[in-house]
Amino acid sequence: MRAQVRKAFTLVEILIVVVILGILAAIVIPQFTSASEDAQVSSAESQLQTVRNQIELYRVRNNGIAPAADDLFTDEGLTEPVGGWTSIVNGDYLRVAPVNPRTGTSTVTAGTDAPTDAVEAGDDGWVYDEDTGRIWMNGFDEAAGGWIAP
Repeated sequence: MRAQVRKAFTLVEILIVVVILGILAAIVIPQFTSASEDAQVSSAESQLQTVRNQIELYRVRNNGIAPAADDLFTDEGLTEPVGGWTSIVNGDYLRVAPVNPRTGTSTVTAGTDAPTDAVEAGDDGWVYDEDTGRIWMNGFDEAAGGWIAP
């Protein structure tokens, strides 16, 4: 008599595979959920560095004078800077007015203390200190390396 050959998985084997897949999913999924937030933070840091570099270049070319705050105040949805970012955009420093990825605006308000002034600015995209030429992104805390909860 020949021995029977088993051709199916047992319930225990299937359960072990399901448990292993569940453990792997529990490890991998949280890493993907923070990817969007990480991308936004990287974009914010990159934009801040670019804008600050261009403001510094403006200061170098203009004998240490920072762009006037009035030149940085802007209206929503600019394709051409009208009453805003004119010193930087029209002066060949930036191609377009930068947009805060969190608020979706290019609006700038006056302030001297980040991130406090940025949070108080509401939905504005940027906070600018004309005296020092420093600029901050609204809702972004550089020291903490992330977004401030609205």
